[in-house]
Amino acid sequence: MEILRSIGLFVLAAIAEIGGAWLVWQGVREHRGWIWIGAGVIALGLYGFVATLQPDAHFGRILAAYGGVFVAGSLVWGMVADGFRPDRWDIAGALVCLVGVALIMYAPRSAN
Repeated sequence: MEILRSIGLFVLAAIAEIGGAWLVWQGVREHRGWIWIGAGVIALGLYGFVATLQPDAHFGRILAAYGGVFVAGSLVWGMVADGFRPDRWDIAGALVCLVGVALIMYAPRSAN
């Protein structure tokens, strides 16, 4: 159950961070204005808060693992929001990152 909660938090964090960055991108690069940029900044702040809800207490571990979620999530976001078509290397790289997430977060550890 704790692993499912953790995965859900990673997904929520990815939506907040990638969505926030996308909103800022749209506001600046696509000239959509300050409201988009402001919404992006708020979403990025929410990402920082969501990361603190992970059950593991180690900041470095959480952020390192989230990096892999960010890679895979960014490709998915690009597909949905911008019509990006990842090639086999994009997909292979994202899968490698997600394996890394699983190893960092969910591998059995001794209680040291």
